[in-house]
Amino acid sequence: MNTRRRFLTRLVATAGMPALLCSRAFAQTPPPPVKLEESDPVATVLGYKKDTTKVDAAKYPLHKPEQRCDNCALYQGKPGEASGPCIPFGGKLVTATGWCSVYAKKPESVKP
Repeated sequence: MNTRRRFLTRLVATAGMPALLCSRAFAQTPPPPVKLEESDPVATVLGYKKDTTKVDAAKYPLHKPEQRCDNCALYQGKPGEASGPCIPFGGKLVTATGWCSVYAKKPESVKP
């Protein structure tokens, strides 16, 4: 009977080992975000510019100089950072001072 207890104890202790080893073997850190270039096909289609002051006013008549990536609702960067991920570009890093044609003003925060 003592042998059976020892066997069951060892079985329980080692039953989780394959799962633990597999989780460590397949755990990967995500690749670092890629910086978006103006020559990227999606950037070209959406009219992305690294500097909002260099947007072609004739091609994008609705563009205003105060429209920047860092005050767009789709920009996911932290305030004050030079660049951050953007949803339309698959999380690639865009400059905070950039602009694209899918710009959507960030909503004002509601004060209680």
